[in-house]
Amino acid sequence: MPVFLGLDFGTGGCKGCLIDENANVLSYAFREYPIITNTSGWSEHAPSYYWQYTCEIIEECKAKAGVSAGDIVCAAVSSALPSMVMVDRDGNTINNAYNLMDRRAREEVDFVNAMLGADEVFAITGNRLEDHPSLVNLLWEKKNRPESYAKIHKILTIDGYIVFKLTNKYSLNYSAAAFYGIAFDIRRKEFNTDIINSLGLDAGMLPDLFPCEDIAGHVSLRAADEAGLKPEMPVVAGQVDCNAAWLGAGAIFEGDIQINLGTCGNFGIIHKDDNFDNRMIVCPYTKDSANTYITIPTTTTGGQIIRYIRDNFSAVEVEVERLTGESAYDLLEKQAQKIGTGSDGLIVLPFLMGERTPIWDPYARGAVIGLTLAHSKPHIVKACMEAVAYALYDSYRLVLATGRKINTPIVFNEGGAKNRMWRQIITDVFNVPTVIVKNRIGAPYGDAILAGVSVGCFAPDFTIAREKAEYIDELLPDKNRNEIYMEYFALYKRSYEGLKSVYRDLYKVAEKARKLEV
Repeated sequence: MPVFLGLDFGTGGCKGCLIDENANVLSYAFREYPIITNTSGWSEHAPSYYWQYTCEIIEECKAKAGVSAGDIVCAAVSSALPSMVMVDRDGNTINNAYNLMDRRAREEVDFVNAMLGADEVFAITGNRLEDHPSLVNLLWEKKNRPESYAKIHKILTIDGYIVFKLTNKYSLNYSAAAFYGIAFDIRRKEFNTDIINSLGLDAGMLPDLFPCEDIAGHVSLRAADEAGLKPEMPVVAGQVDCNAAWLGAGAIFEGDIQINLGTCGNFGIIHKDDNFDNRMIVCPYTKDSANTYITIPTTTTGGQIIRYIRDNFSAVEVEVERLTGESAYDLLEKQAQKIGTGSDGLIVLPFLMGERTPIWDPYARGAVIGLTLAHSKPHIVKACMEAVAYALYDSYRLVLATGRKINTPIVFNEGGAKNRMWRQIITDVFNVPTVIVKNRIGAPYGDAILAGVSVGCFAPDFTIAREKAEYIDELLPDKNRNEIYMEYFALYKRSYEGLKSVYRDLYKVAEKARKLEV
């Protein structure tokens, strides 16, 4: 029985699963790793966790499925992007890894926009520099840590690093390449070396490019020993994690739309045309990655805002989870269910690490507006959920206005999407019917399907993903709640506009204060 392995590395943890030749899930495993945010604007991981947890997850999945290394015939990997893992000539990591919430390279964004022009960058890449793609972060390294920069041999995504650890090959799939930015020509699927050279960067630091569906390498003897896999097993080039999740839930046709509420909150819409929107994020999609794209509106701290509440203000709920096994997140949801629409006049701006689409403001910060003595933690929890809905809707309304094809109902997928109350909030705010995919293994399942497609077990059109997808629990928007939410959304937008200049001044003052402490 051929078995396929999928591995996904998110911002808050990594997951893996095994599936059989009928795309049935055999096993699943998860590990959470810390997000390091010791410096304002920085968001990192200790890269040692990546390979350690890869090996642990593979062993756990094999044990749960009752399979051996010889049964696993192919693997694919995904990760949340942009991310950056720097390695030296021996493959050793340099410094901590960047994850997608990192926003330290503000000056470099301004420098490149001034040098090349924001319009020129968008014309080539289909994306903005404000997403802090890898090449922007590399410029920061060159300027601020020249000794470390001199040691860099390759810059990789997290999934690219795992593919390297598995195969000893440096690779970059098309979807991930879009998050290198600046010089990646999204239409030609190649790097513009003239731009790289003009910035004083070394094109040799870039890995080789591959279509998402291609084999990037084969498992080395060392990796086989450490990870418990078969030597020479093929490893696919891979995909960005949101694509993996949506693919695994059956998104294979133009106009298909799905929502994730992972660390980030985002939704993706598949399309063939290259009429990109400079307010959004776009990358190649996994199915026919040379010719298909997906637009990905994103709020930076989606599910992360609820994790923040759990980690900092929910010691009781965490202890109850330890004692009873009931999730701290479920306990927070139960408390918030008692709160009415609009959280009794409470509005949260969910910008704990700046914001991506559509406002593109790295200086934006969180805010709680309307707080009174009558409000409690459940009010804040629900207001945070509503805030993420507003942030996503802010992009959704703009996409709708472009006339892009959207197939409804909207499909909910990973992360906090299992929270039915949160889904209803988004359903009401978007004013569109929604469903949730029954199999919520998420991105690693999509990776495992990609592995099966890449070695010919599944058809190249990925129809197996749609055939296996089952959509349940349809929610319908409530007209009255939608009308109220639209009034709250207008206040949400006014609140941000009112604070926009304050955020920049706050950053300047905070920087002065930090220098006093050095």
